[in-house]
Amino acid sequence: LALNVTGASATSRVYDQGLNVVVSGGSIAPITGDTVTLDATAAAGTFATKAVGTGKSVTVTGYTISGADASNYSLVQPTGLTADISALSLSISGLSPSKVYDGGLVASVSGASVSPISGDTVTLDVSGASGAYADKAVGTGKPVTYSGFAITGADASNYSLVQPAGLTANITALALNVTGAS
Repeated sequence: LALNVTGASATSRVYDQGLNVVVSGGSIAPITGDTVTLDATAAAGTFATKAVGTGKSVTVTGYTISGADASNYSLVQPTGLTADISALSLSISGLSPSKVYDGGLVASVSGASVSPISGDTVTLDVSGASGAYADKAVGTGKPVTYSGFAITGADASNYSLVQPAGLTANITALALNVTGAS
């Protein structure tokens, strides 16, 4: 007799490049009086793709049954389970906006980089990025605000780019040379 596993659930997770899904719970309903126990210790699920998405189908394996009457049943693994893979936050590093006084508010975006999971194709796009100091005066620990960074590449949709925040930098005094003295 076919014995279906019901009530199992799959756990949503953050993108990690893998296909594995944690599966838990479940119950069976053998004929009253039969001794059959469900074992979920080896239960596992897999997604068809690693990509971020909601309501992704999960294929389940690993449930087993035991007990005096287990041989009278064929276990049917849970079906219809779904879970989500949410985007992994990707931070920008390497910004060094300190500069020599130039009368402006512009902060450099050079040196910015991201570190996706090894093997993923994700590139930081700085073409629309900008940085600005709160004011142009010489000083240390001056707030710098950035925006406009983006990511591109085959795996970019699996990530959520976090714009730099809470950065500070220094503006040092511009050296002025006296010329024309005699």
